[in-house]
Amino acid sequence: MTHEMVPEYWRNKEMYLRPKGSVCKSCGEKYFPPRKICIKCGSKELELYDLPEKGKVISWTVVRYPSEEFKEYAPYILGLIELDDGVRIVAQIADIKLDEMRTGLRVRRIVRRAFEESDSGIIRYVYKFVPDFG
Repeated sequence: MTHEMVPEYWRNKEMYLRPKGSVCKSCGEKYFPPRKICIKCGSKELELYDLPEKGKVISWTVVRYPSEEFKEYAPYILGLIELDDGVRIVAQIADIKLDEMRTGLRVRRIVRRAFEESDSGIIRYVYKFVPDFG
């Protein structure tokens, strides 16, 4: 990220730390990322809502050759998570060994360090998911 991108990150930090979805006021369809027009009914009356913090893994893969900023985490798990309201989201799954990973695993969202910008020293934080055994 260049110095010009630092303000963009802080302006959009809510999206990186506490993701929101949108829900159609007409038909109730939910979306992530948020949409301005409902694809189901065509309504333009959608409102933002806080996505649930918990869900289950419906698919996952291991990333062994990531981009430069994520090399220190490789290999890591990237999962497709169905949140408790049915919305699906892709995110890293942390704090679990590869041989413990499974479809159907209950997970919860947390905020963790993603990486440090080499040119600016800015540390980026993002949401990730961890096993939820409770």
